[in-house]
Amino acid sequence: MTRIIIFTGKGGVGKTSVAAATAWRSAQMHCRTLLVSTDMAHNLGDLFEHRIGRETVQLSEYLDALELDPEYIMQEEFADLGRAIANLLSGMAAEANGDLLMLAGMEELFSLLKLLAIYESNVYERIIVDCAPTGETLALLKFPELLGWYMEKFFPIGKAAVRILSPLSKKVFQVELPDRRAMNDLEKLYVRLIDLQEILKDHTVTSVRLVTLAEKMVVEETKRSYMYLNLYGYQVDGLYINRVLPEMVDNDYFDQWQQLQKHYITELEAVFAQLPITKINWYETDICTQEAIARLSQEALTAEGLFDIPKTIDHERYEKVEDGYLLTLYLPLVEKGELELYLAGLDLIIRIGNFKRSIPLPNALRGLSVASVKLDDGWLRVKLVKEGESYAQGLS
Repeated sequence: MTRIIIFTGKGGVGKTSVAAATAWRSAQMHCRTLLVSTDMAHNLGDLFEHRIGRETVQLSEYLDALELDPEYIMQEEFADLGRAIANLLSGMAAEANGDLLMLAGMEELFSLLKLLAIYESNVYERIIVDCAPTGETLALLKFPELLGWYMEKFFPIGKAAVRILSPLSKKVFQVELPDRRAMNDLEKLYVRLIDLQEILKDHTVTSVRLVTLAEKMVVEETKRSYMYLNLYGYQVDGLYINRVLPEMVDNDYFDQWQQLQKHYITELEAVFAQLPITKINWYETDICTQEAIARLSQEALTAEGLFDIPKTIDHERYEKVEDGYLLTLYLPLVEKGELELYLAGLDLIIRIGNFKRSIPLPNALRGLSVASVKLDDGWLRVKLVKEGESYAQGLS
């Protein structure tokens, strides 16, 4: 089975180098590996000193590379879906009284569709993804779910089928998809969005790894990224602390830097104690040649189980309880004061900071009300009961 590993982090932390070294390590194990960049500011070619673009190129016997161009992909490979999305936006604009509804991430959707097609081709054993900086990565990864939610609101396909076709409903209620040959373009797009969510949120297939630095601003963004990725149900299975100063630096100039790094490394080790943590030394030269990538791979990425399937965390589950249902969500690092939760129609809305997730509730939960909300040690538990049986909602 093909494994997908996504690397992200704040801009400038060295995530491309770490992703490239991971792909190189995989290829050295004689596994067919694809290193793919979804960052519009591609630099894989600069890193390997090799021309890499919109068509797959071979870097070694077991390693290929690709820089995704979403506009080119849309025109050359997904023209029908492009027209479907144009119709979708047109319909949304009409529903919104002529105001064009712009969805962040629309263009990058085609990068995800291409990634899905590569996965389904079964050509590669491992796909290593170098993503854009954190904010753009979060927008990209949440987009399939977001677009599916908008389709539900504006089109009959969504209103009629979202409770049946959602990954959760398929898993819990064992409902099969209808015959795809009978679907129009929008319906096909909707099914592809479901396929995307199923692959990206299948913890035996896809995981996300965070690259960070031992600096205050980067550490804080890394913690927020971890929290938001879990909000949307993504499995994070590794943390890489890059550019760690060696212990034996005989230069007073670096003394304070070393103390600061030790402080923030200690903090990262405490916060991310449940994750494998890899520390990467600050090298004396740029990581910008194939030889440098090989060196980084050989010196820093030697841990056993580098490509193992991580222990699965059930990010979102429903349980039948005596007087209703209990929805449990994994939300690490969330503070009670920054979380907002409420029902809006048939959706459960969860907002943390600037990020909001709308969870369409299955048919079995339609008409239920929120009875209680508890946040305890990274687990959010929402109890849903029949109308009239709820009591004052509060976060405890």
